Amino acid sequence: MGKEMKKTEQLQVHNKPAVPRLKDVAIGYVSLLFICSAALFVFVQMDMVSMQRLLAFETPLLMVFLVLGCSIGLILFGVLMTYLVPEEYIHESNKEYANQSLCYIFIFMSLAGLFEELLFRGIIQNLLYIVLDEKWVAILASSALFVAFHFSYFKTPIMLLNIVIPSLLFGSLYGATDNLIAPVIVHVAMNVGVTLLFKYKVIVLKKDK
Repeated sequence: MGKEMKKTEQLQVHNKPAVPRLKDVAIGYVSLLFICSAALFVFVQMDMVSMQRLLAFETPLLMVFLVLGCSIGLILFGVLMTYLVPEEYIHESNKEYANQSLCYIFIFMSLAGLFEELLFRGIIQNLLYIVLDEKWVAILASSALFVAFHFSYFKTPIMLLNIVIPSLLFGSLYGATDNLIAPVIVHVAMNVGVTLLFKYKVIVLKKDK
């Protein structure tokens, strides 16, 4: 009986989603950030994208207002989804990252948010805008690629809303401000905010009846 229980526990541990070590996370994302930054530097040097399109500060007060509003809105959206969607549909990563240390959460979420915004808004959305010359088409197309990048969520289709809506908002925010800092802050704030709410049991998963 004791051996069977031990095997069951080992199986449960084995079946848990693997969470990468903080060192591996840092090395991986820093490498990817270097590549993205180098690509954006080349774009600027080749006059494909101007610095004014990457880091504009023409309307700082509007940008602050939009960043605060979008950050709060997406965190509330995450809370709403948690209360409406049964636990079985919540992606396992949402549960596992909440169990990590504060240091892990802040570093992982910050690096992930920064990388994804440099790639999808800074590089892809700008390239699509150059080719298509239509801002909204570029936003929709880059968002579609962003959703495809998060392929693991396809196992739980309803949770794709947690990817689609934020992605459209990130793209729209960048389109409105021409400043990559805006979607980066909102992306990180959403990820960290919702994860901390899970961690400290401010929100709990809805049990399926």
